[in-house]
Amino acid sequence: MGLIHTALVVSDLDSTLDFYAELGLEKTNEFELGGVRNVYIGSDDTDMELQLKYDPTSADRVDPSGIDHVAIEVSDVDRVFEELLEAEHPDVVKPPQYIEEASATAAFVKDPDGYVVELVEFDD
Repeated sequence: MGLIHTALVVSDLDSTLDFYAELGLEKTNEFELGGVRNVYIGSDDTDMELQLKYDPTSADRVDPSGIDHVAIEVSDVDRVFEELLEAEHPDVVKPPQYIEEASATAAFVKDPDGYVVELVEFDD
């Protein structure tokens, strides 16, 4: 048994794909089922993926309120955070800060639909 993916309903698939591409996630699979596009994104570093679900008939009803955050490990939080700012992607929740209890540096931003994304860089 293992965790496979988390599914997020998105309102604009292209802008969401652009945002997560800035974090190093790439498309791994895609299909349409019942008029809903399902795009999976991930990286070579893990088997876990995000599933992005786009339904053009309900794109205006996306509500991220039930999800606290999605955590993504990055190699350099400060660099990725600055790249996102330059690309004018995120709504910043918390800038990079060191979290001693987790032995990691983390920043929190929102993706295009308002899902909070934690960028995590663990100590070596």
